[in-house]
Amino acid sequence: MNGRVLHFHLAGINNQNFIMRDEETGSWWQQVTGEAIQGPLKGQRLRAVDYDELTFGLWKRESPQGRVLKPDAAIESAGKYARADWEQRMAKVPVTTSATLDKALDARALVVGVTVNRVARAYPVDALLKQSPIVDDVGGAGIIVVMGDDHKSVRAFERTVDGRALEFFVKPDVTPVRLVDAETGSEWDFAGKAVSGSSIGKQLTRLALLNDYWFDWKTYNPGTTLYQLGDR
Repeated sequence: MNGRVLHFHLAGINNQNFIMRDEETGSWWQQVTGEAIQGPLKGQRLRAVDYDELTFGLWKRESPQGRVLKPDAAIESAGKYARADWEQRMAKVPVTTSATLDKALDARALVVGVTVNRVARAYPVDALLKQSPIVDDVGGAGIIVVMGDDHKSVRAFERTVDGRALEFFVKPDVTPVRLVDAETGSEWDFAGKAVSGSSIGKQLTRLALLNDYWFDWKTYNPGTTLYQLGDR
């Protein structure tokens, strides 16, 4: 931040979203936004870095030489890592937030949040399980949201190539996932790269997304719209 390396640790919870405190200035930072909400750096915002949230199997298939961080034996033996049933246990915890809960979805319904040109939109995971890819327009841009063949990993891309918005559908009965665009008939992989057809070698622009609970996404993106099946 401003050329200075900060060191963070967990400081507390705000609207059930954790707060980090930096050791150098004592400022408190909101996890979901990366914004300092209290202290000398209040109003500053950490720069987000690109990341993927994938199942191990799908990641390993794409990155066969990838390395895996080994668990810390001391932390593991002390039982400080989250248990495998963390999601199931959290689903039973009452939601407490200063924001008014939007009952369009269950508070802890899982959504994929995307922001394009400062316009936020949430895609329920349940909708993606029934309809993938989702071809949509957000913030004046054509986008596509697609679920991997593991039925858990999700990616989003801009769907404009060489100035033309493409319409996509999933090639049936093919694993791993292959997308086909209606305009050129080219096939695209889950990484957004054309692997055959006249567009071979072209790459769709990846969009940042956040896998989140509906209440959390809505709290920090109050103007978000919510995708529903049949919207487009």
